Amino acid sequence: MLAGAVASVVSGVPSTTYHLVTGRSVLDPVRAAGTLVLPAAAPGPLLLVAGTVVHVAVSLGWGAVLGVVLPRRRSAGWGVAAGLVIAGLDLGVLGRRFPRIRALEPAPQVADHLAYGATVGAALRCRAGWRGGATPPRR
Repeated sequence: MLAGAVASVVSGVPSTTYHLVTGRSVLDPVRAAGTLVLPAAAPGPLLLVAGTVVHVAVSLGWGAVLGVVLPRRRSAGWGVAAGLVIAGLDLGVLGRRFPRIRALEPAPQVADHLAYGATVGAALRCRAGWRGGATPPRR
């Protein structure tokens, strides 16, 4: 879950950068996530709070899953692959049912998922190295 917590912060960099460069609101993806638990017509501030809670909960949940299933060797690479699978589930299966999620530009959202997976994998690898449970990365 610690790896998921770290990745929850880092994973939004691709879509945030995209939104800043294109002049779109960086809060649109957060509001969209909020519609998973609130109606799309809910007030913006409530959607922001709900979206933040959803993002953290989902990140911690996937972090716990990846902490169990990712191999310790090449975990960042496997994390990227896992991020792609998670993107398919989150955006392709679940997200298509929610208009605000469906309306988001897909490429930055997929990039967020890839960044999430890579970060979880790297964090797991570092954590294993710190505990002495794996060979530290070569320098």
